[in-house]
Amino acid sequence: MSSSSSPASSGQPAPGASLTAARRLRELDESIDGPPVDVLVVGLGATGAGAALDAAARGLTVAAIDAHDLAFGTSRWSSKLIHGGLRYLASAQFDVAHESARERGILMERTAPHLVRAQPFVLPLTPLVSRGQAALAWAGFRAGDSLRLAARTARATLPAPRRLSAAETRNLAPALRDAGLRGGLLSWDGRVTDDARLVTAIARTAAARGARILTRVRALELTSSGARIRDELTGREGEIRARAVINASGVWAGSLVDGVRIRPSRGTHLVLRAEHLGFLPAGLHIPIPGETNRFVLVLPQGDGRVYVGLTDEPVDDVPDVPSVPETDIGFLLDVLGSALDIPVDRDDVVGAFAGLRPLLDTTPAGGSGATASTADISRKHAVLTSPEGVVTVVGGKLTTYRRMAEDAVDAAVAEHRLPAGPSPTAGVPLVGAASPHALAALRAPRRLISRYGTEAPAVHALAMTDPRLAEPVLAGHPVTRAELLWAVRHEGALDAADLLDRRTRIGLVPGDRATALETAQEVLGEDLGGH
Repeated sequence: MSSSSSPASSGQPAPGASLTAARRLRELDESIDGPPVDVLVVGLGATGAGAALDAAARGLTVAAIDAHDLAFGTSRWSSKLIHGGLRYLASAQFDVAHESARERGILMERTAPHLVRAQPFVLPLTPLVSRGQAALAWAGFRAGDSLRLAARTARATLPAPRRLSAAETRNLAPALRDAGLRGGLLSWDGRVTDDARLVTAIARTAAARGARILTRVRALELTSSGARIRDELTGREGEIRARAVINASGVWAGSLVDGVRIRPSRGTHLVLRAEHLGFLPAGLHIPIPGETNRFVLVLPQGDGRVYVGLTDEPVDDVPDVPSVPETDIGFLLDVLGSALDIPVDRDDVVGAFAGLRPLLDTTPAGGSGATASTADISRKHAVLTSPEGVVTVVGGKLTTYRRMAEDAVDAAVAEHRLPAGPSPTAGVPLVGAASPHALAALRAPRRLISRYGTEAPAVHALAMTDPRLAEPVLAGHPVTRAELLWAVRHEGALDAADLLDRRTRIGLVPGDRATALETAQEVLGEDLGGH
C-alpha cells in the first residue's frame, strides 16, 4: 500500500493528507489568478473527489472546488450501501450490474476495507410474499453471488446467500411479526460505515498526492480554460485557470454547462432509535406491496440509530438541502408496518433525510418522457464533453464513483492531450486503508477503526491527552470531542455544520444536533495543542 495509507504513529495523520483552514487559504491564494493547473474539478462529492484523486494519481496538477463542504450534496444522503448490482440484473442492465460488483470488490478488498464491509440482510417470507416472489428473489440472490464471482471478490469477503428457517429468521430479526412467517432469505452486500467519511477519505488521499482541495469556493462560470470563482468565506472573486475542466457537480451540473439535462430523483430515509426496534444483528429487505423487485431497507447503524429507506420519486426543484415530504414518511412507515410486530408511528421518527440522484435525462427535449418513473431510469453514468471542451460526468451512484471519475479524467486527458497514462486508482488505497489482518492488530477501539482505519490509534491517542476530549459529544452517542477536534485539524471541517452533519452524523437527528451544537462551536474556538 502507498505511504498515504500507512498506519499512523505518534499521534500523526497520514502524511500530506491533512486538510486545514490554513492549507485551504494558502492553496486558494496560489490558485486564484495563478499559473494554470492541468485539471480543475468542480464538485467535491464522491465523483468529484474521485476525479481529483484520479488526476493527481496520474501525475497531473489538480485543483478541486466546491461551493459548500466535502460531501455536501448527494454523497451524504445515500443508504450507506455499496451495492453489487443485483437490482440492475433484474432490469437487464448487465453492464451496470457487473461494473457495480467490480467496484464493490475494489472498495472492500483494496482501496477502503476499513470503511466498506459485508452487511447481512434478511428478506422475511411473510404472507405478503408469494412463493413465486420468494423464488424470484432467491434466483436474484444466487445471480448476485455469480456477479461476486465474476468480479473476483473473495467468498471470505462476501458470504454466500442461504435460506433461513422461521426460527433463524426470528433470531436475526426479532422485530418481525410471527404470524405466517415461513422463513427468510439471507443475502450479503457491501456497506460503508459512513458515505460522507468515504468522500473525506477520497479527498484527503487526493490531497496527499498534491491536489488542492478547496471547499467554500463557488464556480460562477466555467470556460474551456478554467472557471471564474468566488470564495464564499470572504467574497473574493477571481479566476482559476486550467488546461481541462471537469464538471462533477451532480444535480447542479446543468446549471454550469448548457445542454446537460438532469432528472433528479429523491431518495428518502427515516431515522429511528435502535432501542425501539430491539436487537437487530442484520438488515432487512421488506418487499414493497405490489412491486416485484423493490424493497424498503432497514439498516442498523451501530451508533444507536436505524435508517429506513428508501423512496424513488421524481422532483423538479434542486435545493441545497432537500426536504422530506410527509408522503414519503407515511409510505415508508406503511411498508414497515406490513412486516413488523412492533408498531412504528410518526412520533417514533426522530429524523429523516433525502438525497437527490443526478440521473441523466435522455428523453427528447420537450418530449413526454418527463412523466416516466425515475425508478426506471438507468443508473449508468455518462461523460459528456461540451463544444467548449468542458467534461461533465453525471448519473451513476456511490458504488461506482471511482469508475465514473476514471472515465471523466480519461475524457479530459484525451480532449486536451494532457500528459497522463491510464488510471491507477483501482490499486490506490484511501487514507486509513489496510488489510483486515493489519486493521485487527491496531490498538484502538473497534468503532474508531471502522471510521478511521490506520489513523484510529492517532484519534484515540488524541482523546487520551485531555479527559475532556474523551467525553462523548452527546449522551447516548459514541462520538467524542477528540473526533471533532481531529476533523478540524485534519479533515477540513470549517464550521459546526461540517462537524455535526458530515464528519459525524449527529445532525441527522435535529434534537441531537441542537444539543451538540455548543460543544461543536467550543471545539472550533479552542486553540488546543497550538493548532
